Amino acid sequence: MAPTEGTILRNYLLLPSRLPSIISLQEFTALFPKSQHSSPHVRALYRDLQQQRNAVVDAVSASIDAEVKQAKALRRTIVRTKKESEFEEKDDEIEIERSLFGSTSTTIAPKQHSLQSIIPELDNALLDVESDLKQLEEEEIALLGSIKQAAGNMSDLRYGRLSNPNLGSEVIDGLHGIQETCKQKT
Repeated sequence: MAPTEGTILRNYLLLPSRLPSIISLQEFTALFPKSQHSSPHVRALYRDLQQQRNAVVDAVSASIDAEVKQAKALRRTIVRTKKESEFEEKDDEIEIERSLFGSTSTTIAPKQHSLQSIIPELDNALLDVESDLKQLEEEEIALLGSIKQAAGNMSDLRYGRLSNPNLGSEVIDGLHGIQETCKQKT
């Protein structure tokens, strides 16, 4: 089985990135003067560097996971777009090309599945649908929150409860300032 994008990125970016892979504690200690080799501060410094490095590696790992999910979503979108375009457009040139030359890169024939090949495809489709559903739920929550906030703000305005108690007097002062400016211009 060919390595996946996630596997390649993890093997290339994560495996050689841990601090012990780069420099061992003994090698790190050897970089200090001999009088400091047995100091607990050297070991503490190494552990601190190791924690910082682990945090960076964890962030890179999370980015790889996000990139893999984004790539799957992109592939899903491409497949969906191709399927939609096949149903929408029946091009005579493509039909003639198919009859003369058979299936080409522009006219991809549907993939035939066996029982062993369909199960992973169905699992991927299920993951894709769950991912889409989760994204839609997150969008729904964000939209509902903004609608509730807007409705709450309107309710405060309707009943005269403003977050800025001086807003009314500030608006009136502003209007008086505009009137004075208009009077000076005439």
